[in-house]
Amino acid sequence: MNIIGPDALVFGVDDVAACATYLTDFGLQPTGDNLFEALDGTGIAIRHRSDAALPAAIETGNMLRQIIYGVADEATVDAIADELGKDRQVTWGGDGSIEAFDDHGFALKFQVSVRRPLDLPGERVNAPGAPAQRAPNERGVWQEMPAKPRTLSHVVCFVPDIDTAEAFYVQRLGFKVTDRLLNAGPFLRPAGTQDHHTLFFIQTPPFMQGCEHFAFHMGGPTELMLAGTRFAQAGYQSFWGPGRHKMGSNWFWYFNSPLGCHAEYDADMDLHDDEWVPRATPMSAEASQAFLFEYREKWAPGGPPSAGKPQGDAGGHAG
Repeated sequence: MNIIGPDALVFGVDDVAACATYLTDFGLQPTGDNLFEALDGTGIAIRHRSDAALPAAIETGNMLRQIIYGVADEATVDAIADELGKDRQVTWGGDGSIEAFDDHGFALKFQVSVRRPLDLPGERVNAPGAPAQRAPNERGVWQEMPAKPRTLSHVVCFVPDIDTAEAFYVQRLGFKVTDRLLNAGPFLRPAGTQDHHTLFFIQTPPFMQGCEHFAFHMGGPTELMLAGTRFAQAGYQSFWGPGRHKMGSNWFWYFNSPLGCHAEYDADMDLHDDEWVPRATPMSAEASQAFLFEYREKWAPGGPPSAGKPQGDAGGHAG
């Protein structure tokens, strides 16, 4: 089944206006009807949690109400409808999409993908011993440099039963396990992408079930750092990062959000094909990050040396 990845996530929220401001400040483009898009048309949709048009909420009341997956063609939608129709209700939409629930009660929708092709440069790096990627006088960063989310990367969900969650997506929808954090869960990618993961499950008690975070791919680490810095300077609270994961190698920076989950900027994720052999490692802080930075609002050198400590003595370095 040629599922590409998430086209959109739909949330039922308490404060639509606050969430709209948050998503706009995050870098998504409001398009009307409370949809907020990345550059390729994927994005986040918000409705008030009382909106009768929303799918039923899961028992925990988590604000995530639906995951909309983009697929390659109508034949894939038909194949998914045939497969899921064997043991659950499948509802057809007037636009040729289908809706159903997974084995944990998460509402799913499958549609021919709305993703628009992107023709944008990735981050270019100059490194000793390698041909220059940026020409002389071409800067790598500047104050007003664009740094917008390019595409919806992945969603991470808390679930009480990892085996059941994995089996549904692997056996019924053709997802592949790329790696596994033991005592946490699997990283999964559908057949239509080589991204290390578009879905990750973390095992938790039942009362925690729901969306833990969603992530958008940026154009590179510099765009991630710029977007995250601007977001923090706008007053939003950093939760974790910036840093770089081990599984997937993607850079990350997570922020708290009013959508009942975290929001992540990510960049430079590993790509895998069917020759990849999944790894497994116990869940730990060391397993989840190769390194971690701490955001500091401002720092600049300046001022004279301390009294009684001339430059170059044991109290500091000269030059």
